Amino acid sequence: QVRLVESGGGLVQAGGSLRLSCSASGKSVENYAMAWFRQAPGKEREFVGAINWSGDRTQMFDSTGRFTISRDNAKNTVYLQMTTLNPEDTAIYYCAAGFTASTYAPAYDYWGQGTQVSVSS
Repeated sequence: QVRLVESGGGLVQAGGSLRLSCSASGKSVENYAMAWFRQAPGKEREFVGAINWSGDRTQMFDSTGRFTISRDNAKNTVYLQMTTLNPEDTAIYYCAAGFTASTYAPAYDYWGQGTQVSVSS
């Protein structure tokens, strides 16, 4: 069983940056693809980014490069670096682990509890 715990969320002003972390325990995730999703109030959960097990392939929802996903398998941790944040980025951000990197939430077997990111204008 894999346990995922997100951290690093908080309140930030528009234009600011945050780095989210997702720490895994219970089992190594070095062979798992990892991803971030987010869910804003009243909206469906949406894909943010995914990274394969080795970290050499990533896929992001945003082509502007504002968000970057990375991982450190030695630390059993995946990161989401977010820059130039705007109020539309306000959501609960969830970390997920699965066998295949995908933009599709049901592809992931393990989920964290989420961390709140709030961006003020």
